[in-house]
Amino acid sequence: MGAGLGRARRRGAAGRGGAGGRPGQPPDAADLALAGAVLAALRPVADRAMAHFFALMFLRHPELRAVFPAAMDGPREQLLRVLRECVRHGDDPAALRDRLGPLARRCRKYGVLSGHYASAADCLVEALARYGSGWDERAEAAWRRLLAPVARLLVEAAEEDARATPPWWQAEVVAHRQAAEGVAVLTLRPDQPYPFRAGQYAEVETPWWPRVWRPYSFGSAPRADGLLTLHVKAVPAGWVSNALVHRARAGDVLRLGAAEGGMTVDHASGQDLLCLGGGTGIGPIGALVEEVAEHGAAGRRVEVFYGARREAGLYRLAELRELAARHRWLTVRPVLSEQGPAGCPPAGELPEAVARQAPWHGFAAYLSGPAPMVRAGAAVLRRCGLPPGAIRHDLAEQQV
Repeated sequence: MGAGLGRARRRGAAGRGGAGGRPGQPPDAADLALAGAVLAALRPVADRAMAHFFALMFLRHPELRAVFPAAMDGPREQLLRVLRECVRHGDDPAALRDRLGPLARRCRKYGVLSGHYASAADCLVEALARYGSGWDERAEAAWRRLLAPVARLLVEAAEEDARATPPWWQAEVVAHRQAAEGVAVLTLRPDQPYPFRAGQYAEVETPWWPRVWRPYSFGSAPRADGLLTLHVKAVPAGWVSNALVHRARAGDVLRLGAAEGGMTVDHASGQDLLCLGGGTGIGPIGALVEEVAEHGAAGRRVEVFYGARREAGLYRLAELRELAARHRWLTVRPVLSEQGPAGCPPAGELPEAVARQAPWHGFAAYLSGPAPMVRAGAAVLRRCGLPPGAIRHDLAEQQV
């Protein structure tokens, strides 16, 4: 490992110029295969390698340490996922740009500047050289050819974002309601106009856990008064979720990152919609329904499956049923995973209930809720014949 680090340092200048006889060239298939092999071999010590990367960055840029969270598990995991995405899409600049844009927006919240990205590439090479198996000149050249366009795309995305939006918004809590056991609905007033679409999400920071950001979807469509709604469930050991549910009150001020996510409706298509919302995942599903109602259904059907463990967890059912009573295009089907008293919805898992109502040919599916439910629902819909492109959720995006 030490020898690998020494080689990386000795060849630093040459490597940045593009070792391997192809200076300034983008990565080719051989480069990406070699970079992928390095990542695969790194798996047993990946956390240590990512920790070393951040240690080098904080050593060279001490100002960054103060704006990153004290617990760095999340950033280390996110960095590793981003590197895998870079290797997977390194030969497709458009796809790479799409995946790096959200990362650049998030890095702005942490005070990362354009000049930091070139330094990050050097620190990453040093970390890979120290912990990577089979590291040699070819591996370094491949990684430098991959990281050069990655750094450039991150700088471009950050600068483009900075021309349109601030790094974050201040948002005052104007209402806080306990909607169900362990579930709160927060209404927020941002300090300036906040652009978003129904189905999108934003990362949220609380004053009780500074520098710790967590993604939450919006529970309503854009409103004329500019207010935003979040549906939050307190999860075990969830620092931010427990603070938002049990501690936040009217008058508290949160910070919001820019809206992200592609789980939005194409109102021009008129395609029928199949919506699965489990637990607080009904927040963005309800927002999508509100947006369709505002724009007009244009002949489309909207089928909503709303799942919870017990009847008390269906805290938004009355509201959705009122919408369904006003709009014939909307059908709402409650599903409970535990059997309730007589008169309650039938028991069963949400994906199973959707499968029993198949086929869903021609529908666009939207899924939101706990990660296991989203994965199971997506698998069921694929088995029911929906193509992957017709199944939409932001689970993968929120993990990057």
